[in-house]
Amino acid sequence: MTADDRQPVRIRYAPSPTGPQHIGGIRSALFGWLFARRHGGQFILRIEDTDQKRSVPGSIEMIQDAFDWLGMDIDEGPRQGGPYGPYIQSQRLELYQTWAHWLVEKGQAYKCFATAEELAQMREAGSGYDRRYRDLDPATAKRLESQGQDYVIRFKMPLTGKTSGYDMIRGEVTFDNEQLQDTVLLKSDGFPTYHLAHIVDDHHMKISHITRAVEWLPSFPLHLKIWEALGWEKPHFAHLPVLLNPNGKGKLSKRKERFAAADGTSVPVLVHEFIDAGYLPAAVLNFLTNIGWNFGDDREVFSLSEAIERFDLTDVNPANSAYPIAKLHWLNGQYIQSADVDHLAGLLKPVLQSAGYEVDDARLRRVVPILQVRLKTLNDVIAMAGFFFDEWDCFAAPPTEILFQKKMDGRATKQVLEASIPLIESLADFGHERQYAAFKDLAKKIGYKNGQVFGTLRAAVTGQRVSPPTFETMEILGKAESIRRIKLACDSLE
Repeated sequence: MTADDRQPVRIRYAPSPTGPQHIGGIRSALFGWLFARRHGGQFILRIEDTDQKRSVPGSIEMIQDAFDWLGMDIDEGPRQGGPYGPYIQSQRLELYQTWAHWLVEKGQAYKCFATAEELAQMREAGSGYDRRYRDLDPATAKRLESQGQDYVIRFKMPLTGKTSGYDMIRGEVTFDNEQLQDTVLLKSDGFPTYHLAHIVDDHHMKISHITRAVEWLPSFPLHLKIWEALGWEKPHFAHLPVLLNPNGKGKLSKRKERFAAADGTSVPVLVHEFIDAGYLPAAVLNFLTNIGWNFGDDREVFSLSEAIERFDLTDVNPANSAYPIAKLHWLNGQYIQSADVDHLAGLLKPVLQSAGYEVDDARLRRVVPILQVRLKTLNDVIAMAGFFFDEWDCFAAPPTEILFQKKMDGRATKQVLEASIPLIESLADFGHERQYAAFKDLAKKIGYKNGQVFGTLRAAVTGQRVSPPTFETMEILGKAESIRRIKLACDSLE
């Protein structure tokens, strides 16, 4: 059971505007987006802001910006508009109120006048709402309303029997009606609850498939009964597995910001944290698609267009999955390695600039090819290659613990550095291959191992233990700058 031939595929993502976009929500949206794109359908963004107390100013912009960064295009939404707007629930209150009262008129719902004190007493008794206003006679209801008594509208859930529905991921699921309460559909302030609002919107926006977290599965029978009471054709449902913490224990919290896993790994959970950490959007999407769905062919790296060709909701694993953040680090490195040089240079430049470096575009394009196989995130460029862009008076000789190689002291280190200067000056061809051959000969001549000579040079010209290949680095720095840095190291040994 996949797309319905009777109608085009229309899938919505309906977050609450409660702050930055969480990666768990994006994963749910991604699965719906992939399904819609595979079947040539539409993907709709709808903002469910009926809980006004939880709404955070600026959240809608943050949600839309997250989709823009990821490259997941939205067909209809608050920014895009569309034929079924408005796409913000607080702007559709009259519609919900109309249908809530329609259900009352049809005997499918009722006005509940329970006061806060009454509800508190019921909670203390441990029974929850006891349906005491379910069969209130019309005259009493009218009197209470005329006296200004506040009320909510509750749905009349069947008291006995079972409710069954088909889930595209889990198959047929059945629930005992007696386990469910008469849920509030419309609050006393005129705002709907999620249970009514999303159904009214899904019907009027012609939503064909509802994709949402498995946490909503207990409410599935209630929603099925509301659809039936309204007399509307139900969409297809897919309750998606949720993301668990990296250790597989407990749900990845929606409210939690970046945190440290048990092994000390930094775990981003909000979209802006992935941006700040230097991850590529294509890698993040590939990573999320792999959690709970399998591309097949034992492939872990694939493009979004390739995923669209294969994705189906019925293939999603119903089990909740641990959040394998270490895999993202590896995957991001794969995308960096395969990136076009000019494109990657464009991504790395602002990272370097934000760290205070003056970036020469031509030099950066030369650096990228020797650097990209070593990067796991864009931010790694600072530690790995910042020395390429140091100002003349900013580069300092490294401390001796970096400069001294294994089994070498100050005398031996200075000997290598001093012998290197005339050798560099003598090279008409300063290409890295010619340098390698010349310094290999030098090492043999002065009685040191290649690693000792090459490591001393690396430390002198980069100030680091780890860097891109030594001779490619010196080729990019050029003769004059390489010699200058070697002399600084020599002077530091005095």
